[in-house]
Order: sequence, then C-alpha cells, then structure tokens
Amino acid sequence: MPADGEWNLEYGAEGLHPAVDFTFGTIRSGFPLMEPYEITYADGDLGDAPMPRTDSVRLGQDYRGPATLTFEMGVDTVPPAGTVVAFSRHANNLDALSVMAQAWDAEGLRRRFATPAVLRTMQAGRARRFYGRPRKWAATGSRLTRQGYTPVVATFTCVDATAYDDVEQSARIVLQPAPHRGLQGPLTDPITMGGAGVGTVQAGLHIEGTKAAWPVITIRGPITRPSVQLLDQVVPGPGGTERSLPGWTVGLNLDLKDTDSVTIDTRPWARTVLRNGVASVAGALTWGSPRLENLRLPVGIQNMLLYGTSDTGTATMTVAWRNAYAYL
Repeated sequence: MPADGEWNLEYGAEGLHPAVDFTFGTIRSGFPLMEPYEITYADGDLGDAPMPRTDSVRLGQDYRGPATLTFEMGVDTVPPAGTVVAFSRHANNLDALSVMAQAWDAEGLRRRFATPAVLRTMQAGRARRFYGRPRKWAATGSRLTRQGYTPVVATFTCVDATAYDDVEQSARIVLQPAPHRGLQGPLTDPITMGGAGVGTVQAGLHIEGTKAAWPVITIRGPITRPSVQLLDQVVPGPGGTERSLPGWTVGLNLDLKDTDSVTIDTRPWARTVLRNGVASVAGALTWGSPRLENLRLPVGIQNMLLYGTSDTGTATMTVAWRNAYAYL
C-alpha cells in the first residue's frame, strides 16, 4: 500500500509486456507532485427535453460521466549536495522519464477488453482505489532536464465517478437443507424418497461508504437452480418518516456439481456471469432477474438469502464488495 500522500499505478503482465507497479507523488518516490492532484468529473449526459411552446424543459434521466485524475509532477533525479555527478544527472533523469512513460503507456493493458488498471492512494489515512486506465502523458523537456529535473503532466481516466475502499469485504453463506419431515421407521420395502431439501440462510452485510456497493457473488455447488435474494429494507426518512429500499432476486437455471461454481460480477468494468471463471452462463439467468447494473447493495445493514436444492447441504455463497465513496 502506498504511504500517505503517495499514489500507485498497478496492472498485470500481458505477453511480452511486463506488469507495472509504479509509485509516485512524494519526494521519496522520485516523482513528487508539484501541484495538488485534481479530480474532475465529466459533464452529465442530460435527458432534458424542451417543452413545445413554453420557456421550460421536461427533466429526464441524467447520466454522470466518469472522473479524470490529473497529476502535475516533477521527475527529480538531482543528487544530494556534495555528490560527484558528471553526466549522471541528465542520464538518470532520462531513465526515470522512460520508466514513467512505460508505465503510463499501458501497452500490455490497453488492448485487453474491459480490463482496467488500479490506481491506489493513501490520503489522510484513507486507503482508496480507482479503476480505469492511464491516458495523457506529457513531459516538458528543457535545460532543467540536463540538470536532473523535468516537469510532467499525466492523467488517469476512471471507468466511473467512484472511489473504492482498497480493502475488500466479504461474507460467506452456507446452504442448510430444510428439516426433513418425512416418514419415520421402522419401514418396510418398497419405500422410495425422492428430491432434496431446499434451504435458505440469511447473513447480515455491513455496507459502509457513501454510495451503494457492487457485489461479486460466487455460488459453489452442489446446488440446483440457485437464486439469491436481497431483502427489502426500511430506513429512516426525513422528518421522522420511514422509506423502503426495494430488494431484488436473481436466479439461475442451471445445476452446479460439488466441483462447480458460478460468479455473478456486477462491477461496471466486468458485468459477467461465469461458470468456473471461464464460460459465460449469462443466458441461464431466470426471466425477471434484474439487469446486472441494478444489483447493488445499499449503504447499511443488508440481509441476503441463498435458495437452492442440494443433496448434501454443502453449497455455499460468498458475497464480496468494496465500500464506495463519491469522493476520497
């Protein structure tokens, strides 16, 4: 994790392109910020429609664009006073610029569909991360470059307008078969018992932050026709009133063996339903299941249920999420 005031750009390797783990923002890193970081938000996509023969508009559905972070920093390779330098100032500065340019070029990332980089930071003791990709990178070469200093401007465009907790939260839910209320012995042949119990388990999830969180739901078999439900919630409203937050239910028309799993990833840069992490089974979602973009966890204590049919009762569900914030 970066130290307080530092930033870290990270993404994985791809083919001949190595992974990147680049830290900047402080004098210690060698890439100090010369001006405070800037977080800007794109203009909204407004759904307003003009009202004919009036001076007003009808307000519609608005959508907010992603955030962009801008950094003005100095690549500083000036050695400590009293150091014998010769040509090292200039050469070291060019080397440092090449390292940063390589990290910001993101060649191993930008050709991979729906794969974001992670930009992490520690501000006032708060560990946060943004998802997106490095974009603009511009170095201003001058006579100072030969002395070991070059100003650089770099931007990072996010996939949304949200900052996330660096630490991921998770909860595990175990399916328990419903109590058996069948025949009692002694019994005589022939007697057959068909079908498996159906069980539910409820778990309390503590969602913090200022915005609803995106869950990653992983169900592990054996289970038949699993479904997940977020229960409705009643929360305090203005003036001592109460308001209801509607829940949702998502189901899957498939069977999972004890070695199988299915993951419903609702995060904006993913939006996938994968069996065993490879094959898409989005077509197995039951009719009436909400769109993945609507499967969010509101702030507060949330209760979720796992439904399904299982012979062994060993099916489990893991719900993972990161608390989300409108700003750092």
